Amino acid sequence: MSEIPRLNGAIRAFENGTTALTAFTVSEITAAQAIDAAGYDAVVFEMEHNPFNVNVLRDCLQYMIDRRRVAQSGSVAPSVTPMVRLPANGVERNQWMAKQVLDMGVYGVLWPHVCTVEDAQAAVAACRYSRPVGSPNFDPAGQRGDGPGIAAKYWGLTQQEYYSRADVWPIDPKGEILVGMMCEKVQAWKNLPDILDQVPGIGLVIIGEGDLSQDLGFPRQYDHPKVVEAMNDILRICQEKGVICGHPHVNPNNIDGLMDQGYRWLMASPTRSFTALEKGRKRLAAAEAAE
Repeated sequence: MSEIPRLNGAIRAFENGTTALTAFTVSEITAAQAIDAAGYDAVVFEMEHNPFNVNVLRDCLQYMIDRRRVAQSGSVAPSVTPMVRLPANGVERNQWMAKQVLDMGVYGVLWPHVCTVEDAQAAVAACRYSRPVGSPNFDPAGQRGDGPGIAAKYWGLTQQEYYSRADVWPIDPKGEILVGMMCEKVQAWKNLPDILDQVPGIGLVIIGEGDLSQDLGFPRQYDHPKVVEAMNDILRICQEKGVICGHPHVNPNNIDGLMDQGYRWLMASPTRSFTALEKGRKRLAAAEAAE
């Protein structure tokens, strides 16, 4: 267990030896408000297949601060830790996108289509500040530009306090930033042992089963033996290397099995409830049938 007060709910769950229950959603204020009232450890604002709008993200983060909870706990950290999945693939080296969302105050960055050791090194480097050569845990050398004003205030810290906490976990045991890679190509699957051996700072591997099934030639056939084989092997590699493995499509029908298999990042897409309308439609249908 952590000896310091954790701001990042997902890292807190990992350090406590349990599973991070997470969600992913669009960057909208109403979605952010609804998520913050839920019992998730973290939420990923999905900006890979949705617009990359940092101003909207900033608004979402602000609306996740509950003033009543702040007054009661004295902490400004959202009860649900906000993170972002970027639109740029790992191979594209668009490190500026990580800088933009980290400067807004997010606690984690998920990189799509990380396929090589070099992709993973660039992903981690983008989320770290530079430091003198020879410093402890120097590699991967940080590339994040210095502009923490908004993020430090959002975390409720001074800038110097922010610097001491805004490093990548688990490279820095005190770090609050989680770097995750999407493993969603056959190339990434085959390179995964080398990536996890050679790149400290990949704290999370999420299996992108949609793209992985495409790359295997069985689009969205998640029960196909070849897709299942690949996913099981990715999970096995992560477990052998001591790295958290995550599943992106969790629902009430598969969650028990995924937890039994050992996935420790479970990400669901929240659904809006239409139960009242559904009940009304059933009643109308019953009345029509009775006529």
